[in-house]
Amino acid sequence: MSENKREEAVDSHATKDAAGVDVLARSDSKAGITLSDADVDYVGEVLEQKLAEGLSDHDIAVVQRQLGRFPRGMVAVGARCVCGNPLAVITRPLVEGRIPFPTTCYLTSLEAVKAVSRLEAAGAMVEYTRQVQEDEAMHAAYERSHAMYLEFRRQLADRLGDEETHILGVSAGGMPVRVKCLHALVGHALVMGKGVNPVGDEVLQAISSEFSPSVCRCSITVNESEGSGNE
Repeated sequence: MSENKREEAVDSHATKDAAGVDVLARSDSKAGITLSDADVDYVGEVLEQKLAEGLSDHDIAVVQRQLGRFPRGMVAVGARCVCGNPLAVITRPLVEGRIPFPTTCYLTSLEAVKAVSRLEAAGAMVEYTRQVQEDEAMHAAYERSHAMYLEFRRQLADRLGDEETHILGVSAGGMPVRVKCLHALVGHALVMGKGVNPVGDEVLQAISSEFSPSVCRCSITVNESEGSGNE
């Protein structure tokens, strides 16, 4: 994906083209947010890129160690450490064909989870909620992030043939009106890249001394031979 394309999606908030014709593609009626064509295209390109990478036995083994269980519903790695280990995964909307699962972008890195948990314990969610409710620019960006989360899952469901009726309009982390789970927002920020989830981006900056996708601090290592035999 080109940097220009990323910037176009991140910066595109216009609702009309030069001739004043509506160019919006997707609308989230719950939040009253409509995404631009550039945003919808960007979501599709990110999803295509992640799915095209595929899942290796090693990926599954690492995530299983991170979560302490087999990663049910995982269809792709959403973000990786510089060492290659998964940091966040993409989970299908309907796990095992029957369980609705709204947290499409799921944070798995132990180092990230610990750092984010410390921030939550310090009361950071109260301040972030205040920002998204009182700061006009932050509020608009957070609503857009919510809409992009839903669009990502809609496109994923279409690709997989999954049903998402039971979780329509539900994103993650408290979006679009409050902040209730920083882990979910950081997972979204890691999967989508900088400029999509404003709270997730701020949290990543706040915990950069403890966790960064560009600096390997992974405590879990799995030999390639350990990654076989997963069903």
